[in-house]
Amino acid sequence: MSGTPKDIDPATELVEEDEEQSLPETDQGIDLATAAGPLAAGRAVIMRHAKTAPGGPGVYRMIDRNGDVLYVGKAKSIRKRILSYTRPTGYDPRIERMIAATSALEFVSTTTETEALLLEANLIKRLRPRFNVLLRDDKSFPYILITGDHWAPQIIKHRGARNREGRYYGPFASVWAVNRTITALQRAFLLRSCTDAFFEGRTRPCLLYQIKRCSGPCTREIEFAGYRELVREANDFLSGKSRKVKEELAAEMEKASDALDFERAAIYRDRLAALSAVQAHQGINPRGVEEADVFALHQEGGFFCVQVFFFRTGQNWGNRAYFPKADRSFDAGEVMGAFLAQFYDDKPPPRLILVSHAFPECELLAQALSTKSGHKIEVAHPTRGEKKELVDHALANAREALGRKLADTSSQRKLLAALGECFALPRPPRRGTPISTLRPLLVLNASASSACSSISCDRKMQRGHGLSS
Repeated sequence: MSGTPKDIDPATELVEEDEEQSLPETDQGIDLATAAGPLAAGRAVIMRHAKTAPGGPGVYRMIDRNGDVLYVGKAKSIRKRILSYTRPTGYDPRIERMIAATSALEFVSTTTETEALLLEANLIKRLRPRFNVLLRDDKSFPYILITGDHWAPQIIKHRGARNREGRYYGPFASVWAVNRTITALQRAFLLRSCTDAFFEGRTRPCLLYQIKRCSGPCTREIEFAGYRELVREANDFLSGKSRKVKEELAAEMEKASDALDFERAAIYRDRLAALSAVQAHQGINPRGVEEADVFALHQEGGFFCVQVFFFRTGQNWGNRAYFPKADRSFDAGEVMGAFLAQFYDDKPPPRLILVSHAFPECELLAQALSTKSGHKIEVAHPTRGEKKELVDHALANAREALGRKLADTSSQRKLLAALGECFALPRPPRRGTPISTLRPLLVLNASASSACSSISCDRKMQRGHGLSS
């Protein structure tokens, strides 16, 4: 049966919707003498607010004269932390610019330091202060959902709140990883991916049944008990019982072959091949790590790259590169700690988090995430064994990702510089500049260029005819 557009539910189309991050724009900085006022004035503002600052744990916000938040920080004692900004010397340039720009401070007290850490991460993500490490493009991660509210459960991609009944598997690093896995699982377990409305309206199997990616429960091509068995096998596989599922399918294939039912044996063979394809695409599948997120950070050229790998039920569910915005004065440990706190602000953490760089607040972050999730979370910096190998692998990926991005950015800058030179712009346009802001300059300079070309052409014609102006 040939398929038409109406032969398949449009909702089952797996669209790629994730975009790779670009490098953050470099900060132009603050002129201490003119834009932000003298450093002494900033220290005086801080000293005045320190008199009323709480002595216990909490969060403080440094604000400029326009009312914009410059920096959000936490402290075990807010007053002591604030007073540390009043020393006459000994700051790096980033801190000096921040102090000089400060015209007011605000404080929020918390019961514990772990509460302060969680509040700080939330405020940084919401207010995006320029002097903090900023996590960019923080989308929620996609999951695979096998629904539980229909007699014929559906396998779909899911993002957002878990409001629908069913079993969720993830997170996956990208939509591409989810799409690839769902396609392979459809071949292996023949579960439907269509919506309930499309399912109920079928009078004959759709195209997915014809290409052996669905068992056709909509028109009872498979009985209820048989479909339930397929759902059980899919849940077992995604729960980490892949060996058990493959052994069961291999036994069924042998049984069918012994009974000379070669067509049925071929179906089991194809399903086994689909499962092998899923595991082959997963790359490393560690034996000793059941559930973990692996973070590795590489710094080069004033930029940072954090590579994240997700391991669930002993399976590698993909990786993703992040390019946080951070001043080059931050060391790798500071960036790692700030990144993790913001990363898990709205995501459930796994029981184990492996990092490439240790940072001072590692234990504090583990306590905060444990309190938030309701179970023990470990944040570890491994130095040997399989866990160290996982971190090293992630670090190599971070190094390669940042190298590629720096090379791409260099090429883009050359192209933008050439564009600015071509149209005689006062300065090269920056990536992401709205074309509406450039249009007047482009039109003006293009007109001038055209006029010059016309004059030059007229002079050449005059010379050719022996005329003079």
